[in-house]
Amino acid sequence: MKVFGNTQIFGIMGHPVEHSLSPIMHNAAFEALGIHAVYVPFMIKPEDLGKATMALRAMNVSGVNVTVPHKGGVIEFLDELDASAKQVGAVNTIVQRNGKLHGYNTDGSGFLLSLHKDGHFDPAGKKVVVLGAGGAASAVAVALASAGVRRLVIANRDKNRAEILAKRVRRNFDRETLPVALDESRALYWLIRESDLLVNATSVGLKGSERLGINPNSLHRKLFVFDLVYRETTLLKMAKRRGLKHLDGLGMLVSQGARSFEIFTGKRAPFRVMKNAVEHALKFVK
Repeated sequence: MKVFGNTQIFGIMGHPVEHSLSPIMHNAAFEALGIHAVYVPFMIKPEDLGKATMALRAMNVSGVNVTVPHKGGVIEFLDELDASAKQVGAVNTIVQRNGKLHGYNTDGSGFLLSLHKDGHFDPAGKKVVVLGAGGAASAVAVALASAGVRRLVIANRDKNRAEILAKRVRRNFDRETLPVALDESRALYWLIRESDLLVNATSVGLKGSERLGINPNSLHRKLFVFDLVYRETTLLKMAKRRGLKHLDGLGMLVSQGARSFEIFTGKRAPFRVMKNAVEHALKFVK
């Protein structure tokens, strides 16, 4: 890769960010389409988020993706939001146009695409439990509500945040939405036992050995398990041992990344190139 003075700069802002496969995925796409651009990681501490976002203009950065924990906090520093970002209350894609920063959210559409295409699962009319209440969980919850789920449970360590997300969903969609705390183990056990789909939208499992703390016996044989982390987490191992249908976050990563790429460039994303790049990189991740 050759970088010159007129090379477009893209990147990803997060904390942590060293685990991200987005640079590999997007740089492969730029190279495949002959786009003179580079995509780099930006490690941004929460206290520096405002300064970093405002600096995108000064440094003439063309666009960035946004990951944990900044998807919600970055909104106050942007000039405009598209409809999906407003509905979700979180941004994972920022593009600079004529000195203004525009925010988008591609997580929800990427999640649904992977759920349908990779998981062969239709959420319409189903009962779902979503673990988490951050930016990714919000995108997933809104996407599921828009897809016509019958009931949506939001489970989070901080029940207040679960309640806020539940209200957001109910405000936009006429869906039964229940907040619950992760430590309300008995209630959560039965809610999972009664559900068709369990989604882990937290970062737990990113480091491999972390545990969510849910009762393994709640994972019944008809449950579909989707973990947004794109590696084999403890949750996915439990699902596999029990013979459950399950899916990791690789497909969602590529799907949301492809949509971000199209927003960045205005060109159709080379989906297969991006997926192959990520799959190859994962072979070397412990």
